[in-house]
Amino acid sequence: MISLLCVYVGVGFLSKVSDTSGYWVAGQGIGKFGNGAAIASDWMSAASFMGVAGLLYLKGWFGLGYIIGWTGGYVLLLCLIAAQLRRFGKYTIPEFLGDRFDCHVVRLLAASVTVIIAITYAAAQFKGIGLICGWIFGMSYTASVFFAAGVVTAYMLISGMAGVTRNQQIQYVVLISAFMIPLWVLIQKAGGAGILPQLEYGPILSGLMEGKVAGGPLSADEALELRRTFLPWGTGNFYQFIALVFTLMVGTAGLPHIMIRFYTVKNEDIARKSVLWGLVFIGLLYWSSPVYAVLGKFWNPTGGPTVADVIILSAPERANLGIAYIGYLASGAMAAGLSTVAGLLMAGASAIAHDWYATVLRPECTDKQALMVGRIFTAVLCVIVIVIALNPPALIAQIVAMAFAIAGNTIFPAVVLGIWYSRSNKYGALAGMVWGFGMTLLAMAGWILKIDFFGPEGWIPATSSALIVCPIAFLLNILVSNIMHDKVTEETADRGDSILRKLHNLPAPLPEAGAAPDTDAPRRV
Repeated sequence: MISLLCVYVGVGFLSKVSDTSGYWVAGQGIGKFGNGAAIASDWMSAASFMGVAGLLYLKGWFGLGYIIGWTGGYVLLLCLIAAQLRRFGKYTIPEFLGDRFDCHVVRLLAASVTVIIAITYAAAQFKGIGLICGWIFGMSYTASVFFAAGVVTAYMLISGMAGVTRNQQIQYVVLISAFMIPLWVLIQKAGGAGILPQLEYGPILSGLMEGKVAGGPLSADEALELRRTFLPWGTGNFYQFIALVFTLMVGTAGLPHIMIRFYTVKNEDIARKSVLWGLVFIGLLYWSSPVYAVLGKFWNPTGGPTVADVIILSAPERANLGIAYIGYLASGAMAAGLSTVAGLLMAGASAIAHDWYATVLRPECTDKQALMVGRIFTAVLCVIVIVIALNPPALIAQIVAMAFAIAGNTIFPAVVLGIWYSRSNKYGALAGMVWGFGMTLLAMAGWILKIDFFGPEGWIPATSSALIVCPIAFLLNILVSNIMHDKVTEETADRGDSILRKLHNLPAPLPEAGAAPDTDAPRRV
């Protein structure tokens, strides 16, 4: 693990950049395979690497909602967003929204939401990283969080997105091999053939349903509880499942640190193909997560949340695989957490430095000044995340789900309508984003205060609020945009029209009948 951490910092030094394009979008020179691997690494955080197996361990069948929702979100990205954002071709999502709606208020609100998403999501990653370091090095949780923060901040401050992308490609190879290799030994120790674990754990699961585990038969009550967990609707009902899946789908498609990856590639064709390759790479891990959950139940059927968050580490330990397997697996988990934290902090810092400082507060600043502000706020965000991570409020995947709810209720509706609905304007975008952001924060506060309406079994759960909030955000955007249509200036309308034509690769408009050709004054769509 120490050697890999040294590699990450070394790659940062070798990828040192001195211009804004290199720092924010890696010079827009990443290919489809490299960007696909970086997307997968960016995506497969500690929540995916450790949290999904833990949720399946605790919640059984209901935990599949996380896999379905997170994977389905990439279909939305592929169909609705990826190619269009690459054609826009700048640096950040707040920049796209601010330019599309010709409004600094929209830009600043989107940047603020991006920062909040980055902080919330990264706090969950540091919880996973802290657990891993404590497991391997015997460090305290607090020391582990500070140690990991030092590593990721070091290579980010030096290299920006160029180093982050290269490190994410390396980290993907580490994390996917670390995740999958031990499965062959684990499945053999549990009685399988060890050829393809993802297709061999069915008999073990069937045995669990009958109360057969490694330590001997379970009691009648324990067997009944285990069976209930692994059957549909044993935990959670149909509404909660659909709400969770929907929230995670739109949240995935609305995450700024995922969207920003489409700015790093050469053209829109590579943007689309990199999503497909990202799905392939992500699918390898999600195909294997249920195996860990079932094997974890086989060796430790009565473990609680403490066991769940480190299930991928405790399962091989229970199987007596030895320190080499556990260490390599922990290195993969560390790589997963670090790669996602790097992408999140980069998205958050770019929102502050590029969209707040360089675009709104000091548009006359130089590249050097913007880079300095970006590096300063990268460190500031890291400190804020550490403070939150030292006292995490929930399980890793639950914290992440709240970040997804914020993205799905605010960024996703504004971006989709900004791309596909020509009448959407700044008034509608602000109405939808304020509604989505306010309701998500209300749901999170209600969840913390243990109000039933916002709890796990309520109508608007904090982790699954988008099923109700997101469609209303779309509706508000459309209604307010139409009501306020006459308030949009001709100049703003023309700028929006020009961006829409660029997004959809449309030709310049023809001059009106009887008028002289004027390519500098495009007619509105």
